[in-house]
Amino acid sequence: MESPKTLQEAIKFFADPENCRQFMVEVRWPDGKVRCPNCGSEKVGYLAKARLYVCYEKHAKAKFSLKVGTVYEDSAIPLEKWLVVTWLLSNSKNGISSYEIHRAVGVSQKSAWFMLHRIRLAMKEANAEASIKLGGGPNSEVETDETFIGGQKRNMHADKKLRYEKKGGASGKTIVQGFLDRELRKVRTKIVPNVKRETLQKEIMQEVEFGTALYTDDAVAYDELHHLFVHGVVNKTESYVRGRVHVNGMENFWSLLKRGLNGTYVAVEPCHLERYLDEQIFRYNNRGTKDNPLNDADRFRLTLSQIVGKRLTFAEVTGKVGETAF
Repeated sequence: MESPKTLQEAIKFFADPENCRQFMVEVRWPDGKVRCPNCGSEKVGYLAKARLYVCYEKHAKAKFSLKVGTVYEDSAIPLEKWLVVTWLLSNSKNGISSYEIHRAVGVSQKSAWFMLHRIRLAMKEANAEASIKLGGGPNSEVETDETFIGGQKRNMHADKKLRYEKKGGASGKTIVQGFLDRELRKVRTKIVPNVKRETLQKEIMQEVEFGTALYTDDAVAYDELHHLFVHGVVNKTESYVRGRVHVNGMENFWSLLKRGLNGTYVAVEPCHLERYLDEQIFRYNNRGTKDNPLNDADRFRLTLSQIVGKRLTFAEVTGKVGETAF
């Protein structure tokens, strides 16, 4: 099926429920054979008036929609809106707020906020990819750096400033460590509890192949890494670049991340920060380059290809799992 190439085309195309159905079938089952998400059987039929599929095997929940088994599952919001919101989040450079989705698509702000979190789950790097270490090649180079995310103390009242600092980390902020593989042009991040040597170096051991050219700043937490890596250090008080040795790639990623957090989302709770990191990583790792000319339609399709087999409930996203629903 010919897919839309621009946002305007996407809005017009997905306004037709039949286009949504055919597009979802193509994404979920490239061979065109719809399978029951409960039993895997191909003995299914389509009920056009109800816009549902039915499985002819004998089991409970024989009827199912194309949202079952995806991050869209158990949502009353139609695919016509889900697909447009997925397009917007996949391609908005600085993110898009739930209030903007609320106004543009015609859902409540609460629903829009939940929709965005579910789509961010689909954007998350696959477990198989995350288990592969960065670097390792003959010319591989990896940058690592950390940043602090949170409100600025100068904007707080004195009593709140004290409570904020007690949460841990530098000025009570959330600490994020990042890795950039220059050869793959891929970024990974990890929320860490502190910037101690044992904490940061443990993450480096888990994420980077031994022997890789590793570039850091001159923080004492990165001492003694030359035993396992080709360790290059840049002193930012003297110069930001020393030949190939710099962490400007990670600094660029932090700039993009904070532009979205501070300008679009304004206030992000630490418990939700990981999903916002996944969102920014997805767009950064799948940006268009000369070697890999991805466009908006490609990023949209890539997000949709990752929606299957993932589920996020409102109780999980609000931290109320196990509580009585009243």
